[in-house]
Amino acid sequence: MKTLKSPARMAILGALILLIVAIVEKITGATDITSIGASGATLRFTIPLLMAGLGGLWSERSGVINIGLEGMMILGTWMGAYYGFKHGVWVGMLAAAIAGLFAGLFHAFLTVKVGIDQAVSGLAINLIGFGISRFLSGIFLPPLGGDKTVSPTLEAVHTYSVPVLGEFLTKLGEKKIFFVSDIADLLAGITTDVSIFSYLFLLFVPITAWVLWRSKFGLRVRFAGENPAAAESLGINVYRMRYIAVSISGMLAALGGAYLSIVASSVYREGQTAGRGFIGLATVIFGNWRPGGVLGGAVLFGFTDALRIRQANSVVAIVFAAGIVAVLMTLYFILTRRVKIAVISLVVALAAIWVHLSLKEIPQEFVIFFPNLATLLILTFFAQRLTPPAMAGAPYRRGAE
Repeated sequence: MKTLKSPARMAILGALILLIVAIVEKITGATDITSIGASGATLRFTIPLLMAGLGGLWSERSGVINIGLEGMMILGTWMGAYYGFKHGVWVGMLAAAIAGLFAGLFHAFLTVKVGIDQAVSGLAINLIGFGISRFLSGIFLPPLGGDKTVSPTLEAVHTYSVPVLGEFLTKLGEKKIFFVSDIADLLAGITTDVSIFSYLFLLFVPITAWVLWRSKFGLRVRFAGENPAAAESLGINVYRMRYIAVSISGMLAALGGAYLSIVASSVYREGQTAGRGFIGLATVIFGNWRPGGVLGGAVLFGFTDALRIRQANSVVAIVFAAGIVAVLMTLYFILTRRVKIAVISLVVALAAIWVHLSLKEIPQEFVIFFPNLATLLILTFFAQRLTPPAMAGAPYRRGAE
């Protein structure tokens, strides 16, 4: 029997999880987990995390860890809002991309050319990004009608619906057919009243996958991250590959920031990124340095964030669903004779079920910490299957062995 390919496995896994969620909805009475509103909000929360995650993926595949994603997103939020207010949303997105490009070039210069520690350079960019946005806000926003921390409101971005399909899915969801209506509501949320930028930015997932795994350029980028000395011996300019990849990383992260200020909220606020750059970095690990995995992590974290602002008991229900998944994983680990991991999985399952039975509402601090917890669990359960680039984060000097 042929082994299912990765997209097929992901589709089956997604359907199984959705089935579990549908069952949990029936048990708990939480009605907002798979609603159209929750689906649409999840998409809006997912896109910034996805762009930051793809940015981190590009950088790390070339061998450079980009902790500066947060600072690059901050620059994107400010540039997108300011130029979007003055010249329109498309110019705002372009300005954000250019700002991210220069931020990425700066990070590449410090880490690749100068040889500064990559973590130090990334932290410096985070501080610089915040400082530049604060400085520019004090000068340019008050004359436009804003203040030092908030820009004036931008013109709302137009939204679009898929003809016929959106209406059909909405009516199907209203029939409340078990599981079928859940799928219909989820699909209706991402096909009704959606910004064109949401669809455009989702295209970066297959584009990234094709470029990095199907093109000669992508092979050179990944070779530079796996074995730069060998790549150099074959005539590949490792420095150039890393400069390009880290620059693309900055552009993607900044576009994610611009999405926050232009599409998600139509206004710039200081602190708007709220650590999403770091969560984007977590999606890279969560997704095993693959574009599809990064998308899955971004959806999971965005889904949790979206539920937090919609219905209090929905997050508790999701924890219960996570407990059921953990029970199934425990059985899987027992069957595969991985006893230690099975014990850890069982503890997680019992803890999740206890939370569901004991709490009516999850503290907001836990929801904020959830992406980090999920990443830690992935590292615990699947550490042997994670395949990071061999030389990611390691210093490399041309000519050195």
